Amino acid sequence: MSAAAAQHAATSVRGTINELGRARIVAATGASQLDFLQALTSLPDIDWTRVELFHLDEYVGIPDSHPASFRRYLRKNLIDKTGIRNYHFLDGTARVDDVVREVGRELSRAPVDVMFAGIGENGHLAFNDPPADFETNDPYILVSLDDACRRQQVGEGWFAGLDDVPTRAISMSIRQMMKAKELLVIVPDERKAAAVKASLEGEITPQVPASIIRTHPNVTLYLDKPAASMLQSATVDHYR
Repeated sequence: MSAAAAQHAATSVRGTINELGRARIVAATGASQLDFLQALTSLPDIDWTRVELFHLDEYVGIPDSHPASFRRYLRKNLIDKTGIRNYHFLDGTARVDDVVREVGRELSRAPVDVMFAGIGENGHLAFNDPPADFETNDPYILVSLDDACRRQQVGEGWFAGLDDVPTRAISMSIRQMMKAKELLVIVPDERKAAAVKASLEGEITPQVPASIIRTHPNVTLYLDKPAASMLQSATVDHYR
């Protein structure tokens, strides 16, 4: 799954660079994206010096030295491996209002060409937990993290216990995510199966934030078999 998604991503980035001379991308983080990013960064013939990278979300109050910091994650798993020079981090230890405004302004200068994303166990996109805000036009927003989202972070090993997980984060908004020209959603693991089923077979609703991807005109969802295990066969045939 990760290898296939990486080949797709590389083709899209290369094609955008060939067409426009540069590519603006957004990369997701978390355990679900590790194999994908490892596969992507090993592929040849991507001129990463022409890539501008934007940060999807970040905890409020977590320094970049913390093992759970998404800035640290992106630096380790993407930037240091590729030599990307043009990137915009969300600093959750700075003045949050200033960070939201300044990075949002940079993001709004031109469309995002390719966005990589995942789906949370509670159906979240980025840190937009249910019920997500489907209406705001702000590029980035300050959000409160629900207990299901915070427990996922503990379960993935980023924090020792629930009390250690921040309760607030900076997140790219749903509407901003849907503005990307192309959306690649990479979802492995059986623990995501219920969220995948709700996103594809249920109502499009803020109660299942990832259900909104069904409205995007150019989205590809990559699932492994465990993540797709709760889908009805008709759904699998429809989306295959």
